[in-house]
Amino acid sequence: MSRDIREHRTEILIVGGGVGGVAAALSALRLGRQVILTEESPWIGGQLTSQAVPPDEAIWVEEYGATASYREFREGVRQVYRTHPHITAEAASDAHLNPGAGNVGRLCHEPRVALRVLEGLLAPYLTSRQLRVWLNTRPIQAEVAGDCIGAVTFQHESGVRHTVHAAYFLDATELGELTGLSGAESVTGAEGQDETGEPHALPEADPLNQQAITWCFAVDHREGEDHTIPRPQSYDFWRSYQAPFWPAPQLSWTYPHPITGLPVYRDLFSDPREEAHKGDFWHYRRIVAGRHYAPPIGDVTLVNWPQNDYWLGPLVGVPEEEKQRHLAAARELSLSLLYWMQTEAPRHDGKGGGYPGLRLRGDLTGTELTHGLALRPYIREARRIRAQFTVTENMIGVEARGNEQGAEVFPDSVGIGQYRIDLHPGTGGRGYVDVASWPFQIPLGALIPVRLGNLIAAGKTLGVTHITNGCYRLHPVEWNAGEAAGALAAFSLERGEPPAGVRERHLPDFQQLLTRLGLPLAWPEAYRLTPSPAF
Repeated sequence: MSRDIREHRTEILIVGGGVGGVAAALSALRLGRQVILTEESPWIGGQLTSQAVPPDEAIWVEEYGATASYREFREGVRQVYRTHPHITAEAASDAHLNPGAGNVGRLCHEPRVALRVLEGLLAPYLTSRQLRVWLNTRPIQAEVAGDCIGAVTFQHESGVRHTVHAAYFLDATELGELTGLSGAESVTGAEGQDETGEPHALPEADPLNQQAITWCFAVDHREGEDHTIPRPQSYDFWRSYQAPFWPAPQLSWTYPHPITGLPVYRDLFSDPREEAHKGDFWHYRRIVAGRHYAPPIGDVTLVNWPQNDYWLGPLVGVPEEEKQRHLAAARELSLSLLYWMQTEAPRHDGKGGGYPGLRLRGDLTGTELTHGLALRPYIREARRIRAQFTVTENMIGVEARGNEQGAEVFPDSVGIGQYRIDLHPGTGGRGYVDVASWPFQIPLGALIPVRLGNLIAAGKTLGVTHITNGCYRLHPVEWNAGEAAGALAAFSLERGEPPAGVRERHLPDFQQLLTRLGLPLAWPEAYRLTPSPAF
């Protein structure tokens, strides 16, 4: 081994410090195992932090449908706000406090607050070195012998390389990088109907048809001030661009309804006097509600809207140069949307065009001194393992299930989730696919590859299809999958049994362990038979 590469050993290596990676670390640590957790960005937390996406959750999340540790995270977020010196008594006493009062979910909050809570959950394990967390570190190579991974090599942003030897390797990356590096059998993009039989699958497979990414950003609005950013380099392109499946230019207040496909007009600030204004974007993903403070402060909203979905090219299965080009273009789209809103967007009050008082809040997303957007783009779809068991639309979709009531019951369940099958426009030129699903389970077989014995999926890399990824990709489901994966690695170490053997020979014991950890494995009947509603 080269002297320039530093070597390390641990029991469990978790590659990717997003939602699933953090949850996997927590369960493995609480079961007494040694863990190294790596993350290529400066922040752990993925969707919740570096991608700056307020949680999309089950409609019953306050009462059922999430793991105990995810509830602990949610309560931790609320507690941060309750102890704010200027929070109102009314807000502080609200058991279901929604810090931003956004209408997309019940816990809209600032990315930095989520980071603080997640770091607090992991902090007790750092002093003893039971846990090591490496930030700004990306995987570059995997050593595989036979059907097992032996080690993974990483490169830190400083250029220093580190090789980690472990017993179990968890892929919690945003794009499935470890799965790709290991040579594990995998799937990218969309499967065809000939393979999955799904009603909403494409007629033929298209590996490069992947869900849009979104480079989110936070803004407040300072009426009477001018915070207009420099005109983005590609602004003229985005100002005139209109996709074939879109009813208007990308930079406009008109977009297709995700379910019906009909044009919808929704602007920044709604005018209740106009019937055409059905709500607005400002309150959609608001993460700071000024009314919760005394004296009141300015609102902040998070821009993760149809207008800054980027679908002109995929990130997985393409050369690195092409991937970087699409990432740069996604940033430019978001900056162009902001510039359009500041300078040209039709105003709700009819006073000309543009809201120059819109101000980027990079201080809340960790990028105040750079581009001001989120640290990383919101990734909806990763490279997925060829799993021992793959969840298809026919198992959970309301339409696909026909007369069958409820989703298919998985005997090897390791958790549950609830959300519509929600696919954003794809890089293959297809628009929204948004259909109802039944509340579902996460099968253990979906976390286990068909061949590699010590690789475990711990997030969006699990065994789902392009279609079912649309409901398995949300925050609490990714958390649940990661938490189950971390517990699986710990249980395998304890029993001296690989994950496939756990599923075959020790399933009841493993499920009992998950139950003790606070992972619900099944929906009560009343919930199970209630389809996911349209939002």
